[in-house]
Amino acid sequence: MTPTEPLTVGAAAQRAVRPPLPVKMVIAGGFGVGKTTAVGAISEIEPLTTEAAITEVAAGVDDLSHTPRKTTTTVAMDFGCITIDPTLKLYLFGTPGQDRFGFMWDDIVEGAVGALVIVDTRRLDDCYAAVDYFEHRQIPFAVAINAFDGQVEHALEEVRWALDVAEHVPVVVFDARERGSVRDALLVVLELALARTERSAGRAV
Repeated sequence: MTPTEPLTVGAAAQRAVRPPLPVKMVIAGGFGVGKTTAVGAISEIEPLTTEAAITEVAAGVDDLSHTPRKTTTTVAMDFGCITIDPTLKLYLFGTPGQDRFGFMWDDIVEGAVGALVIVDTRRLDDCYAAVDYFEHRQIPFAVAINAFDGQVEHALEEVRWALDVAEHVPVVVFDARERGSVRDALLVVLELALARTERSAGRAV
């Protein structure tokens, strides 16, 4: 053994970096609001999607009036991930939007620190179920209004009032197609989750 070997090993150990902390986050919302698009825009890996063709039967159930070019729909979940920094990696799980797949939500949401609820202001009725779901389970969430074609039909406070969400729930505008815009919306949820963790730690002391 040469005199330099122990020093080399020690230096390598000091340079060793812990893997980033894995954090689960959910992207939810109604049918066709942009969940799959958001996961695809932000994911650093090829996203896993469970898209199926919209059949004539499904077209008779799902409202396609605002998404006439939509030919597929998520029937299980979307999955992707993004490394926020060397210490933190988000694992993203997108829920299916249709009510008939609602039975899957509990499994998808289990273990998540928070959720981004995507809203299409042209179809606010489709978003009530997702908002109610996270409110009743007291899971931190933010409402993200997807700016379809760069436009939002209603002011943020009007959307807050229509969805009847509390003042502490952030309501933001984002573009599900833009990586940076999706990242900023996810960071809002992450900040909520961290604040809750800090409050819980404070009460435990």
